[in-house]
Amino acid sequence: MSFGEDTWEMCLFNVKDGFLEGVVRGYKQGLLSTADYNNLCQCETLEDIKLYLTGTDYGPFLANEPSPMHTTSLVDACTRKLVADWRYLRENAGEPLGRFLDYCTYGHMIDNVVLIVTGTLHERDVQELLEKCNPLGMFDAIASLAVAQNMRDLYRLVLVDTPLAPYFSDNLTSEDLDEMNIEVMRNTLYKAYLDDFAAFVHRVGGTTGEVMGELLSFEADRRALNITLNSIGTELTRDDRRKLYANFGLLYPHGQAELAVAEDFDQIRAAMEKCPPYQAIFSRLGLGETQMLDKILYEEEVRQLINTYEQQFHYGVFYAYMRLREQEIRNIMWIAECVAQDQKSRVQDGIVFTF
Repeated sequence: MSFGEDTWEMCLFNVKDGFLEGVVRGYKQGLLSTADYNNLCQCETLEDIKLYLTGTDYGPFLANEPSPMHTTSLVDACTRKLVADWRYLRENAGEPLGRFLDYCTYGHMIDNVVLIVTGTLHERDVQELLEKCNPLGMFDAIASLAVAQNMRDLYRLVLVDTPLAPYFSDNLTSEDLDEMNIEVMRNTLYKAYLDDFAAFVHRVGGTTGEVMGELLSFEADRRALNITLNSIGTELTRDDRRKLYANFGLLYPHGQAELAVAEDFDQIRAAMEKCPPYQAIFSRLGLGETQMLDKILYEEEVRQLINTYEQQFHYGVFYAYMRLREQEIRNIMWIAECVAQDQKSRVQDGIVFTF
């Protein structure tokens, strides 16, 4: 980008979106630091965790939580903080920022759809399932998902009027929904969603296109890796596996072609290590440490998200804030579970430090 284009982008960005960028950078300052996590790890009870968190940005959301505390109520209160922040940003956003913020929540909608359909398959109470849904991914008529028997019904009865409709319309089948089909449905929808999101940020262009392009490429590659790992030993064919990979990313297309035919972890590792950024990640994995892969990938994602704040005048900081806050809530849940189950010796194992 030339100096003139750069200056023009800065001028236009601040006129439309400068205020909300300042707001979200302020939200970022309220994320927990390494010192906060060290103090939380010293807590002996969930009440101690609540007491410490009342001195952070979570304070107003924990103030009225009754005793005794439970991990679920602690996590719910922290989630309400993220939801309140996100709704404020969305209500004050113009376009195309508003559309961008909506795109950030479509993944949560997909997860909620899968949660309701899977729970219904196991004859769980719909109201109980709705309480477990992510508030960022709620939409009208979500409870009606419980009546669907196949993907055609899902689309025709409920999802045709939601933002997810375009992702369904090309992938409709009349097969009854079972565990396997639901998981294929989730990954098919995510592929269509990521492709669409990547195309949108490319149209926005500028620094947003550059920063979000890298973040979404990492997400697409991570999903390709997880799909491959989870499909080993299943009835999913190589062609079916390949169809679930997004049409972009550092692994696209040659790395994905190798992943599609991989039959064990060593072959997956060999395919990933041909891409230099992932070679560095897998070099941190020792023999027999595949269970640590998720944490290492989360740590890499956090590193990339933090780097988005090194640049200005782009939408990536909004996406980064949501993902960093979600990682923080996962950390709090891990600490709370370790304390509740008297497993404090493991508390450091599951924390992905953000700042």
